[in-house]
Amino acid sequence: MTLVETENGCSGGEGEDSDSVARSCVLSGFSDSRETKELIASLAEVHGGTVTKESATQRFLVIMNRYQEQPHLLDPHLEWMINMILDFIRSEKSPPSLVHLGFKFLYIICKVRGYKRFMQLLPHEVADMQPVLDLLSRQDPKDSETWETRYMLLLWLSMTCLIPFDLSRLDGHLESDGSKTREPIMDRILAITKLYLSVCDNSRDAASVLVSKFVTRPDVKQKHLGDFLDWSVSIISQTNDDSLSNIMVLDGALQSLATIFKHGKRDDLLQYAPTILQCLEEKHLSESREAMLRKLGVKLIQKLGLTFLKPRLAAWRYQRGSRSLGANLSMSHTTVVTATAPPEMETQEQEHYDIPEELETVIEHLLVGLKDKETIVRWSAAKGIGRVTGRLPKELADEVVGSVLDCFSFQETDNTWHGGCLALAELGRRGLLLPSRLTNVVPLIIKSLTYDEKRGPCSVGSNVRDAACYVCWAFARAYEPQELKPFVNQLASALLVTAVFDRTVNCRKAASAAFQENVGRQETFPHGIEILTAADYYAVGNLKNCYLNISVYIASFPEYTKAMIDHLIAMKINHWDGAIRELATKALHNLTPQAPDYMATTVLPQLLPMAVALDLHGRHGAILACAEITHALYKVGLQTNRSVVDIISPECVDALKNIHQTLQDRKQYRGFGGELMRPAMCSLIEKLSLSKMPFKNDPVITGWQWLIDDTISSSAKDAAMVAVVSALSALCEEFYQAQPGQADSEKQNVLVSQYTEGLKSPQLHTCSRSALALGCLPRFMLHSKLKQILGGLQQMCIVSQKEQTFTEARRDAVRAIAQVCINAGVCASGSPDSVLCSENVGAVYDTLLNCMNDYTTDSRGDVGAWVREAAMSSLMDVTVLLTSSAPEILLPDQVKAMMCHLAQQAAERIDRYRAHAGNIFLHLLHYSEPAVPHIPHREELLNIFPVETKTSLDWKAPSQAFQYITQLLGLPQYQYHTLMGLTLSVGGITQSTVRFSSQWLFDYLRGIQENNAELEQFGNTLLSILKDNLRNDRVSIPFLKMLSQILSNSCFEIFTTQEDHQFCVELLDLCKEIKKSKDITKLCATISVFCGLIQFQGEVRKRVLSQLLMLLCHPFPVIRKTTASQMYEMLLTYDDVIDPETLDDVMTLLSDINWESDLVTVRAHRNQICDWLGVARPQVVAKSSVKAS
Repeated sequence: MTLVETENGCSGGEGEDSDSVARSCVLSGFSDSRETKELIASLAEVHGGTVTKESATQRFLVIMNRYQEQPHLLDPHLEWMINMILDFIRSEKSPPSLVHLGFKFLYIICKVRGYKRFMQLLPHEVADMQPVLDLLSRQDPKDSETWETRYMLLLWLSMTCLIPFDLSRLDGHLESDGSKTREPIMDRILAITKLYLSVCDNSRDAASVLVSKFVTRPDVKQKHLGDFLDWSVSIISQTNDDSLSNIMVLDGALQSLATIFKHGKRDDLLQYAPTILQCLEEKHLSESREAMLRKLGVKLIQKLGLTFLKPRLAAWRYQRGSRSLGANLSMSHTTVVTATAPPEMETQEQEHYDIPEELETVIEHLLVGLKDKETIVRWSAAKGIGRVTGRLPKELADEVVGSVLDCFSFQETDNTWHGGCLALAELGRRGLLLPSRLTNVVPLIIKSLTYDEKRGPCSVGSNVRDAACYVCWAFARAYEPQELKPFVNQLASALLVTAVFDRTVNCRKAASAAFQENVGRQETFPHGIEILTAADYYAVGNLKNCYLNISVYIASFPEYTKAMIDHLIAMKINHWDGAIRELATKALHNLTPQAPDYMATTVLPQLLPMAVALDLHGRHGAILACAEITHALYKVGLQTNRSVVDIISPECVDALKNIHQTLQDRKQYRGFGGELMRPAMCSLIEKLSLSKMPFKNDPVITGWQWLIDDTISSSAKDAAMVAVVSALSALCEEFYQAQPGQADSEKQNVLVSQYTEGLKSPQLHTCSRSALALGCLPRFMLHSKLKQILGGLQQMCIVSQKEQTFTEARRDAVRAIAQVCINAGVCASGSPDSVLCSENVGAVYDTLLNCMNDYTTDSRGDVGAWVREAAMSSLMDVTVLLTSSAPEILLPDQVKAMMCHLAQQAAERIDRYRAHAGNIFLHLLHYSEPAVPHIPHREELLNIFPVETKTSLDWKAPSQAFQYITQLLGLPQYQYHTLMGLTLSVGGITQSTVRFSSQWLFDYLRGIQENNAELEQFGNTLLSILKDNLRNDRVSIPFLKMLSQILSNSCFEIFTTQEDHQFCVELLDLCKEIKKSKDITKLCATISVFCGLIQFQGEVRKRVLSQLLMLLCHPFPVIRKTTASQMYEMLLTYDDVIDPETLDDVMTLLSDINWESDLVTVRAHRNQICDWLGVARPQVVAKSSVKAS
């Protein structure tokens, strides 16, 4: 398919949806014509088989669906496609299945192109009517498999009804054979129409099209129009919407009436309109539970209203001189061109313009429809308001506009506001909303652009804001620039506020599109072009980018600065969504340099009362906003050499200081509200400390410290700890220094002792948070306390490993160790109680390396991975610190152990942690400021991992990662740990990981087949891993699975040429130990290994057979069955194991016997196999009370 790709600017960062990538694919033509012809031509062959028919239909659907958004590309090809299919349908030789399949293909084309365009191409000659009618009469309305056939036949019949001949001429002689009278065509069509108006499938829609074409014919309307309308009214009156079938009947009747009044002539229908309107009033469709019935009711009422009024264009309507964008841009500073008639003509027209009484009822129903709970009903009512108003005199139309404006009351629901916006848009784009009304309308639209009503835990109103954007878009096209000029600043600011700050992405995009339309059409929006380059349709897709970047650029234009700030203060810092509140406060921080005086003198005094108000969300947002604005004002002051207290008033300073005491006195740190207040106040503490507020030795500092300590020991959520740690660090830095660089000894002793004691707490959260608190202490607070702090953190990592539930605490302790080392600094010959030096660096590395072996599991899975991930990051941070400051204290053994452990983690099965380890491994390998010393095999590693792999290698993808990591098996110092990691991957359960890890492992083994020394070394490494983890099921089970694969792939074939090779003997001895396990998975893996070991020559083969034969009488039936099955496969694979004369007997016995039966029976058969194989029968040995064989 031919695609033309166009790229526009797009925002960076995380997007809310895929639309943030500004890429569209535009089809240039119908390039599937050849395949389409082949598919249609193949209908005769594929219709008979269910599979072939479904395959062809699905393929045709895929082709057609590509053109859903550009259906006009099908137009040049519709005729030949329709004719090809109709050839099959018209052929007398075509079986019913082929006819139905042909109609299904026609329906697919019709669905994509639309029935109005498609049905015009159907044959509609006189000769077509009778065959189509006959074929339709033969269909079963209840057959759910062939509804497409009936749908297309009804559309086809509606086209044949347009023939310009009286249908009675087609009847001929109605009497045939002198006895049977044929039914006239008119009656047949009318009967079919009534039948299909009550079915439950899409044929009902096609039937309504047919009835609109049929009963409005000159010859039919004289005979049947009145009767059909009476029939429809009786159906509506007598049918209730209490069942699905009745709903379908009502739907069909309402649809048929709506289409008749749409396509019929006013003079023919006017006499029936009052009766139908009265029927609808009595029916009370607006109270129905079915949205579709309410929508059809509104649609029919608007058609009745248009019937009551003569079809004319209102002479008073406003008409813009040019609707072309190009013409608009070239006609700047032109006068308004209107189509307003002279006053005397308008008056004369209105004098002779009688308005029926029923019209009041019509408009009342349409206004009620604007308040419906379903969008489709409101949209239909809005269009009806626009159409009917266009035929009213000016005074009555103005009353309708006034009624629409009454929808914008805060006593009304969001649905009413939405309906009102839709109606205003329709009135505006039709020129029915005169410029004199804009003074009343624009303020309502601006309110609608920010409409947001809280409902329970969330809010409603996004549909109102979206519709308000549509109104602005419609106004841009409807009015001359001079008409909207007085409202430009209000509309521009409101649209930009919505485009940047709205929570819902579709509202932001709608506002951006409306702003763009106004910029192009009106030319009066300030800085429109510049803003559109930054806030286009795609850029506003990213919420974070909107708040933190785009808003700053827009606020750099003075016309919009205060409007954006005021909106954030009024609507966003008290928003129900916490993420919006936090983004709003960060946006205020970024906007402060644009209007520092306004922030200091107006906004901050406005926020401070909110910060101690009763509304929880408003209080939370106000405290965060005060913190961000104060810090931003401090930064502004630095540029002009002013302190923050010189910028904000003393009253504000006192109010900021008193917030904590007010909240504490009101006990607002407790309960659910406390979960928001604690991190918010910690953020305020941090920002006020960073802003160097003059609070040193003030009692408020004690209160702030109490809040931090209380949060650390409380059960507050972990998310609050980010703010707590930042607050503690800033508080210490600003207020706990006796002199620059020297701690207040009293505060230092208290805090360090308190937090190191917290590490011993039996409460998980207290341990974890105390570790993080120690990690954030600045350098002067660590001086002379480093040994105590590191000792407590190291002890926590070691001791708590026995306590499986303290995983999070160990993770945070590991992070804290690295942070403490960084904060303390490095000095090779320094004091171990103050800096990281040669005396304490070994203990730090030992602790972190031990944490790399944390494989704790619980109900959440491998939670030890959290500790390993933290240990990897901490090792990198400490290593980089030492390399940059004192590389001489880095020992070779420490670096070697670190790199080996990283290699092991980079070979393991969990993608996230493999990627983390691999990236750190490459970072340390390629670190050059200066290079990390003592890395084993550095040159070989640089050849395996060239510098470009830092960016190109995706460690999360098994297909890429294992290709590189398996090459480390050739480096002796990395072989053990790499193979340990590969063991968990190759023997794992994730299909992609197992596939690629085993593939590259076997590639490596095939490469060393000719090198006996390397293969021996690899075998010894395997044995070492198994010895070290013999009773560790986490390693031993995947190891046995991996070993089974290695043996089955003949990777040790060179060893099989030697009798009783040492590798095989040692491996057999280890597996004999594993055989004693009670774990079924482990035993099954051991059986596979035994069967693989049978390929080795010598005495070891008999020992293997003996072990397998003993397993045939294992106490677990499933083990006996598995052993027999795998022995059978083994004998098929290795035909030299036993004498060919007894092979068939052994295999027959293995396959035919039920090895899950009782042990006595099984043992007899097992002993028979022993005799055939020449292996001594195992003897039953009594071990206490357990017998084994």
